[in-house]
Amino acid sequence: MDNNTLKAKNILLKNGYTCVLYSDTEEFHSTLRGVKPLLDFLESGKDFSGFVAADKTIGAGAAHLYALLGVKEVWANIISETGKKVLLENDITVFCETEVPYIINRKGDGMCPIETAVKDITSSKEALKTIRKMLEALSK
Repeated sequence: MDNNTLKAKNILLKNGYTCVLYSDTEEFHSTLRGVKPLLDFLESGKDFSGFVAADKTIGAGAAHLYALLGVKEVWANIISETGKKVLLENDITVFCETEVPYIINRKGDGMCPIETAVKDITSSKEALKTIRKMLEALSK
């Protein structure tokens, strides 16, 4: 594991963040749940190429967003099989505590709606469009 990834993991766990993006010179973090912080990072226009990330939970949707952000390595407390596959297909090194078949929704009674929406999508740009549509539908 890259030393910066270890630092990002420790920052995440020590401070109760949901995700951390880290480089030698900068750190960004969030306490927002789901894919929202990653969308915010994408929409910021900042170049995150070469950063590493630590995240509480990575499903397929988050994995596609990390690919778009251009991170080189991630650590996840929990990662879905599809999320791991997406990251590896985008040449992102993956470390995790627990790999699960899929991310469970917040009610605990099925698959996360974002994971469901993007599980068969291979293009991260297409996944981004689908994620935005799903979030809009969920907010109604």
